Amino acid sequence: MRALVFERNVAKYAAAAVAGRLVPGKGASVGPISLQDIDEPELPGAGWVRVRPRLAGICGSDLATIDGHSSRYFEPIVSFPFVPGHEVVGDLDNGARVVVVPILTCVVRGIDPLCSQCSGGHPNRCERIAFGHLEPGLQTGFCESTGGGWSTAFVAHESQLVPVPDALSDEEAVLIEPTACAVHAARAIVAGKPDDVVIIGAGTLGILTVAALRGIGYGGSILAAAKHPGQRDLARAFGSTQVVAPSELNRAVRSRTGAMVIGNQLSGGAGTVVDCVGSDDSLTQALSIVAPGGEIVLLGMPGLRTSVDLTPLWHRETSLRGCYAYTADDFATATQLVADAELGRLVSALYSLARYREAIDHAANAGTRGAVKIAFDLRNERNR
Repeated sequence: MRALVFERNVAKYAAAAVAGRLVPGKGASVGPISLQDIDEPELPGAGWVRVRPRLAGICGSDLATIDGHSSRYFEPIVSFPFVPGHEVVGDLDNGARVVVVPILTCVVRGIDPLCSQCSGGHPNRCERIAFGHLEPGLQTGFCESTGGGWSTAFVAHESQLVPVPDALSDEEAVLIEPTACAVHAARAIVAGKPDDVVIIGAGTLGILTVAALRGIGYGGSILAAAKHPGQRDLARAFGSTQVVAPSELNRAVRSRTGAMVIGNQLSGGAGTVVDCVGSDDSLTQALSIVAPGGEIVLLGMPGLRTSVDLTPLWHRETSLRGCYAYTADDFATATQLVADAELGRLVSALYSLARYREAIDHAANAGTRGAVKIAFDLRNERNR
């Protein structure tokens, strides 16, 4: 089968880190990812099926890996070589079209009894992601045993499969997984009953978070910081109350809340700030605009090294919480939201596997090129 394979190669990974810092997406040209003909992964056991991808999205975590920016935290919870791709709509051998829930939980790994998180309804916090009958891997697309969506075939456990309604196009269906992330975040945000929410970053995740907040009924103020004109238009279209450039965000929060300025810090601020970027700059800005006693939700995956002054977190009793993946209920809500909000329009371009360097370049520079979600189109790949 045809697949994009990411191998363990320290020298090439280091080269990708240098190239990716200079030109986003350039790690695909010099790093340890390549297009290969490989054997299809074996079915690990009973309850497993083969999935043949139709579309597979390119996520920010994929880009960080390819450009050598991902944290060393992941080293013990991935296995090499792996085939990336966890945002997938595909076909089963019986003709059913499905979306895959990629997190590799206790159930998927054949672990009994379940860990406390899985048994408590929080599979996204599974404690056994390096154990069981699979190689380590937090998700499909980062595990040697399963393969991933950037290929013509991979394997999945039946518990991971979500049927796709006939009314949804492939372009809509490929957005269910990232939308589930946004729904999970939106529910966590709304649980705090904030009067106002600030969202930093308006790439795919930021736009979907705006849509998810409105989709689950949040009626408060949403102030979004978006770097590029196309992102600003989408943030408004999906329900933001106000949209500004990142450089204008502190002033906008100050104006809305009546806060004063003390150095680079606002005296007051927003009740909830959602960081959909995960960089030093975005987290520093979040700390500067969140209200005392407020909450920062870290939705964007942090990079390799994050250096941030946490003094305001301590002094102002601010809460900082991570927000990762989703539950089964989030996935169900996401499927409906994709249809209701017509989120398929966020898929900006499709590429064949052979054009993977172009695809990754487009995804890494999507905002500057007026794009949102870039995906691989596997429907016409040979040997599919």
